[in-house]
Amino acid sequence: EVLKRNRVIVLAAVQNYGVALEFAPEELKRDHVIVLAAVQNYGVALEFASEELKRNREIVLAAVQENGDALEFASHELKDEVFSVIV
Repeated sequence: EVLKRNRVIVLAAVQNYGVALEFAPEELKRDHVIVLAAVQNYGVALEFASEELKRNREIVLAAVQENGDALEFASHELKDEVFSVIV
């Protein structure tokens, strides 16, 4: 449990296995650096990001760049914006 709250350990985990974000504590799912590293490794990890970061353009674009299916987990506002840029 202590290891799951350690920012350095979680960052290393998500850099190598983005879906590990699912098991991170809520405060780390709100951490920009942690979530960005996770979605750059595995775009669909966006599903486990905080609602606030699902509205963050940089995070969403990185996720979609890694895996287009990640768009499903973006906020509605960004989903429409990203979709219009892609099309």
